[in-house]
Amino acid sequence: MKIFVLTKRQYMGKDLLDDRFGRFRELPLELARRGHHVSGLALSYRHRSEAIVKDTDEHRSASVLWHSVNLVTKIPSGPLAYWNTARKLIRDFQPDLVWAGSDAYHAICGWQLGVLTNVRCVIDLYDNFEAFGLSKIPGVRSWFRKAVIKADGVTCFNQRLADFIVDSYPRHKATVIIENGFVPKFFFREDREQCRKQLGLPLDARIMGTAGALLPGRDITTLFRAFELLAAEDDRIHLALAGPRPRSLRIPSGPRVHDLKLLPHGQVRLLMNSLDLGVLTYRESPQGRYSFPQKLYEMLACRIPVIGACVGSMQDLLKEIPECLFAPEDPESLAAAARFQFERRKIPTINLPTWEDQAAKLEDFFEAVIAEDAGQHAGSSQ
Repeated sequence: MKIFVLTKRQYMGKDLLDDRFGRFRELPLELARRGHHVSGLALSYRHRSEAIVKDTDEHRSASVLWHSVNLVTKIPSGPLAYWNTARKLIRDFQPDLVWAGSDAYHAICGWQLGVLTNVRCVIDLYDNFEAFGLSKIPGVRSWFRKAVIKADGVTCFNQRLADFIVDSYPRHKATVIIENGFVPKFFFREDREQCRKQLGLPLDARIMGTAGALLPGRDITTLFRAFELLAAEDDRIHLALAGPRPRSLRIPSGPRVHDLKLLPHGQVRLLMNSLDLGVLTYRESPQGRYSFPQKLYEMLACRIPVIGACVGSMQDLLKEIPECLFAPEDPESLAAAARFQFERRKIPTINLPTWEDQAAKLEDFFEAVIAEDAGQHAGSSQ
C-alpha cells in the first residue's frame, strides 16, 4: 500500500520530527517496516524549520518521508497554502489511502482532500477532538462531525471513544480500535537505585510522581495537594515530576519535590523506574471521559505500582484492583489510593500492546477499507 499521513507536528507535549515521538510517528514507521510506502505532511502551529525529513530505521531498511510546513509564517495565506501543498503532495504521491488526524482541522482537511483527489480517507481519533479549544470556533464542530461520518474508515484509540463515535454521530461505516502502544526498547524494568543515582534522586525515599504533560486540565494540581497531605504524615514521601507545563502552573517547592523539567524521551524510563508509585490524573470532563492513559502502559512496562483517576478508560484498565482508582479532583481520595499502593504494591495484569502490534491491526484495516472501496467501484461499473 501507499499511505499518506496528515497530522499536526506538535501533540502530547512533543514534536513529531524533533522528538521522534508519538502515535503519528510510531505507526507510520511500523507500516513502513511492514513493507508499505508511507509519506506524510506535518503542519506546525509554531515556528519550525520547513524541510523534508526522512525518518529512517536503518536496521529494517524502512523510512517515512515527512514534509514539514508552518502555518504561522504564512498567515493570512497559511490555510490556503497548506491546502495547496497537501493537494499537490497527494496527487504526486498517488496514495491508496490518506490517514488524517491529530485534531478536527486535519480530519476535515483529510476528508475533503480525499473527496477532491478520489482517494480513500481514514480519520484517526486519538482523543475527543470536540473538546479541544480550537474546535469551539463556529462551524468547526459541525464540519468535523460530517467528516467523521463520511470518512471511509475511522480509527479510535479506545473502546469508549469508538462507542461514542458510532452511537452519537452516528457512524455506520467501518470503525476500528487502534490503541496507543509502547516501545519496549524505551520502557522496561531497571534497577531502581541505579536509576535514582542517574537522576540525582534520594535513594531511601518513598517517591511518587508522574511524567508527561503537567496540565491543570489533566487535574495535575490534585496530585500536588494529595502529596502535601501525604508528606505531612510521612517524611519519607517525596514527589518527582517531569514534562512540559504552562508557565502559570505552580509546582510545590521544597527539598522533597524533584522537578526534572523536560527529560529527553529516552530518559523518561529512568524516572518511572525510580518511582515507588506512578500517578495518573484526569478530570471528569469530555476530554477525560474518552482519554487513553498511554503513560499507564509505559509505567506498567517498568513494573511499578500505579494509581489512576476513576475516569474513562482508566476505570476499565484498573478495575482488577479498585483500590488503585481515586475520585478525580479529590486529593483525599488520591491520598487514600496512594497509601494502599505504598503498602501493597499491587500491579495489575494488563496486556501491554506494542506499536508493532497496533500497526499489524492498522494494516489489516487499511487493506479492508481499500478492498471494500474497490469492490463498490467494481459493482457500480457492472
